[in-house]
Amino acid sequence: MHAKLTVVKMLQTFQLCVSALTLFVGICMAQTTVSVSATASHAIPTSLWGVMYESGDGGLYAELLQNRAFQQVTPGTTAALNAWEAINGTSLTVIADTQPVSSALPNALSVTIPSGLTGAVGFANTGYFGIKVTQGSVYTASFFYRFPTASSFRGNLKVALQTTSGQILAQSSISVSGSHTSWTQVRATLRATTTPASTANIFTVTVDGTAAAGQTINFAMFSLFPPTFKNRANGMRVDIADALQDLGPSFFRFPGGNNLEGATVAQRWQWNATVGPLVDRPGRVGDWSYINTDGLGLLEYLTWCEDLNMEPIMAVWAGYALGGVSVPQDELGPYVQQAIDQIYFTIGDPATNENAALRASLGHPEPFALKYVEIGNEDFFASTTYTYRWPAFVDALKAEFPDLHYIATSFPFDPVLSPTPTEYDNHLYASRSGMVANGFFYDDVARDGTQYFEGEYACTTNDAGATLTFPTMQGTAAEAVFMMGFERNSDIVFAASFAPVLNDITSSQWHPDLISFDAGSVYLSTSYYAQKLFSKNRGDEYIPSTLPTSTGTVFWSVVRKTSVTPNELIIKVVNTVATASSVTFSLPFSSVSSTALAQVLTGGATDSNTPTTPQLVIPVNSTIATGQNFTYSTPAFSLSILTLTL
Repeated sequence: MHAKLTVVKMLQTFQLCVSALTLFVGICMAQTTVSVSATASHAIPTSLWGVMYESGDGGLYAELLQNRAFQQVTPGTTAALNAWEAINGTSLTVIADTQPVSSALPNALSVTIPSGLTGAVGFANTGYFGIKVTQGSVYTASFFYRFPTASSFRGNLKVALQTTSGQILAQSSISVSGSHTSWTQVRATLRATTTPASTANIFTVTVDGTAAAGQTINFAMFSLFPPTFKNRANGMRVDIADALQDLGPSFFRFPGGNNLEGATVAQRWQWNATVGPLVDRPGRVGDWSYINTDGLGLLEYLTWCEDLNMEPIMAVWAGYALGGVSVPQDELGPYVQQAIDQIYFTIGDPATNENAALRASLGHPEPFALKYVEIGNEDFFASTTYTYRWPAFVDALKAEFPDLHYIATSFPFDPVLSPTPTEYDNHLYASRSGMVANGFFYDDVARDGTQYFEGEYACTTNDAGATLTFPTMQGTAAEAVFMMGFERNSDIVFAASFAPVLNDITSSQWHPDLISFDAGSVYLSTSYYAQKLFSKNRGDEYIPSTLPTSTGTVFWSVVRKTSVTPNELIIKVVNTVATASSVTFSLPFSSVSSTALAQVLTGGATDSNTPTTPQLVIPVNSTIATGQNFTYSTPAFSLSILTLTL
């Protein structure tokens, strides 16, 4: 057997043995007594719980048409017509237009109506694996058209939403003229008259085949938006946005993640290619084999932060691409300047800086709030070049923006960086047992002024090594132990965010994810509810107590919320095994409420919220008896939030 495989098998066997031993210990030690301190050890940062985000096409970004502008495709190929199809014999091809709609969008859809066709002919877009249509909702469509050769044709284009069987759900008519050989943008408002049973619907543009026989019309830059979150133009999908808002996040990390880096230097995320009119955004080949439209760009990200009252943690590209290329030290200058320009766009004064003036011209004259700037992403994969890339970026950025904090993305203190980072971004994807063990990672980290951001984490496998398609209750309980470690060590951990956040179940590339969705619905995972319980039940002071043991099965964390009267004592309890356990809490406070609100998330080890069982595991509230001394029975595989008043 190959040596590497032998080691893997040994590790898997060891993990199973550890799990069995842990379960045995949990059964034998089912009673635990916890003494709680009377005084806080440290304040808890308000930024502790937030959201990490990568990209948005077909998900958070509400655009309904896939391949809407034929960005980054090869004209004349079948692949260039992804999500588009002909209706009733029309000829479709993607061309490199001789007069492109913009320099950013060189391609167009050339539509030829052959002679002999009758009835409605044209083309359709199938959306992102379907289009949800709701009766009474108003959908806003737009596109550019031109006739490559002047024509006497005058007629109407029917713009519609319809089922795949042909039932019209919403429709509008647009007059077009063959005299328009230059690009003309048109818009249509589509009010749905019915809600179909399925999301297998399409967007169509048709013309009368007899009247338009022999005509060729070019089209570019299509768009179709449903109602959006807070009615923002070019905005967010409402149900996904609502789910993220309900988490109560304090920060938003963007634009990645790997989405920042690009597979090559040319394919990196570039802020200046993501702002301004959509027709001027070229898009790029993304890191996961699909095209990023960059319709969700820097300004949209920042506005989204304002809409949800989140602090931005904004990354700048730092000279490394996922394909393994690092920009040489003597060639970094233009990329450093691009990062400087990105920050000026975000916080600069329009009166003194052209990039800030651009922001103002786009409707946001006031600077955005910004405290943290991340230099790259996961640069532990390119640590040897980070030793010169880090100072090249940080020294230049500090000279321009001395009040900002700069987060390093290599392993903490390995390699040694100069200037010494004040913040590091750590990532952990682990098995169930690995996640639990890392719950105590920060307990022994030196208190030397360095702060830590857990920018990505998730329980991705069970202890046998099997990938979790959706978060399970057993994995979620393990994540909660890890999160308790952040809370307990929030004197040095200032922020934490689960990753990845979003997963389109019709085109999954990573498992598991916090929120799954399809064209019509959102599915909230067990891990989503754990994140929400932590975020919505924050304290502002950490209260020390008897410390859980790293080899135990029951874990707890105690915080106090002094911003309310009376003060609240919030106790979080996690049980990681299949056996219920009793925990007795001894509270040294003179006034303790006789009852507490218990919010409990519990289920079987492999229970998951899926499209077929979307609410199998959800928090359940009850009232329990409490006092200065009380015993709580924590269910198997559970996270409990107990809120008392003092």
